[in-house]
Formats: sequence, C-alpha cells, structure tokens
Amino acid sequence: MQLGLGLPIGTPRVLTDWARRAESSGFDTLALLDRLAYHNPEPLVALSVLAGATSRIRLQTEVLLGPLRATALLAKQVATLDVMSGGRFTLGIGIGGREDDHAAAGTPVTARGRHLETQLTELRRIWHGKPYQNTTIGPRPGIPGGPPILIGAFAPVALRRVARHGDGFLCAAPLAWADRLVRTVQDEWTAVGRSGRPRLVCQVNVALGSAAAPARAAIAAYYGRDDWGVPIADPKELLDTVAAYRAFGADELVLYCYADDPAQVDALARALDLT
Repeated sequence: MQLGLGLPIGTPRVLTDWARRAESSGFDTLALLDRLAYHNPEPLVALSVLAGATSRIRLQTEVLLGPLRATALLAKQVATLDVMSGGRFTLGIGIGGREDDHAAAGTPVTARGRHLETQLTELRRIWHGKPYQNTTIGPRPGIPGGPPILIGAFAPVALRRVARHGDGFLCAAPLAWADRLVRTVQDEWTAVGRSGRPRLVCQVNVALGSAAAPARAAIAAYYGRDDWGVPIADPKELLDTVAAYRAFGADELVLYCYADDPAQVDALARALDLT
C-alpha cells in the first residue's frame, strides 16, 4: 500500500517545504483539497508549483470540484500539469457539497452531478484530441486519453460514475462504513463489463504531538463542526490505522495534516519508519 501526504491549506507559502520533505522522506503522493469560498490555495496552481520543486513524488487533487470550472479550461490546465510534471499528476474529482462554493462560481448546485457526468466525458474527448466546440484544445497529455481519474463520491448515483468514467475510487469515509461504498463501486465496475478492480485511495486526518490541537481547530473551521475528522495524534494509533487500511485492501492511504508546521512531515515519516 502506498502512503500519500495531504497538504495543509492554511499557509500556502510553506507548501514547497512540505513537498520537498515529503519526497525526500519517501512518501508516494502529495494531495491537496479544493474549495472556492475558502482561504485554501487553488490546487492546480499550487500543485504546478510543487511539481517544479520536486522530481519523483506524485501530485493529486482530492477532490477537485469539477463543476466549478469551465470544461475546456480545466482540460487544458490538467493536460499542462500532466505534461510538465512528467506524467506525475492524478486528477481526483467530484461535485462538492458546499452551496457557497457553487454560489461563488455561479454554478447551480442542484445540477452539479449532471454537469460532472458531461464534463468527464468531454475531458476524455479533449485529451484524445477530438474536437470540442468545433476546435481542438491542447496540449495533449503525456498519457493518451489523459491522466488517471479518481472519483470521490458517497451517494449511489455518484458511485456509479467511478465505473463509467474513472480509474479508481477516492473514499473519504471512515473504515466503519467504507466497506459498503467500496462494494457498491466494485459491483458497478463489474456490471459495466470492466475487468479487474478500481484503484482504491482512502484518507485519514493526522497530526502528531503538539500539532494535534491546531490541526483539530483547522479541521473544525474547514468543516464547520468540531466532531468531524478528528486527527490521529498517537503514533501507535497511526500505525494500527495504516495496518487496518492495508488489510482493507486500499491501494493508497493519504494522511491529511491540517497543521502548518513542515516538521510534521519528518514526525510522520519517523512514526511510519519511512526514513
């Protein structure tokens, strides 16, 4: 099972330090959240900067809110990042559930699912070099048809998108109820005739030592509630959690730390015995 590092969103200027430490410590992926009506950095822009500061580690959105963005421009941005990072980018995408994000973008929140369905089809067409609105949009991605797509979802209609449009499932649910979601995705995958199984990427919140308190406050501010996504603070619990996700069959577990201190990278690497 691979291990990714979810980047903090409070202080964008420290992310280059986080990225370099994560790469040298042996993490497999850098991941970044997406909101519009919030003070987080825009993920495609931020990951582009981090691509230039690193050479090996993968870059991933978790999840990019596709319906907030014009399809043609999104296709061009993603293809550019994919090419310039040497094929290190994975597009994690979803609809988002915050009405303020959609209000700021001027997109109808009630149509976001239908919009994403169309958008995913059109992104693939554009990346294959097919005409969009009577023109061709480049550059072509490094991988024919575009980078890998992970789809984040909870509702049954959204889970079906993984089988129709995705390469994998981004599961943000805790293990206690993740199994039902994963089984639904696998059933849909089989029903449409796809072989094998979708890639499974899971995520948990972490913050070791003195970072636990500021991280918990940041999570509460982000979600608007203090009982959601409480970070794992104990190294033993972290190791047990990683082992549980490995046994669950996750292909990757992304550890999100909302505390800004880059020393968290080193603490996590030591706790996980990566270095």
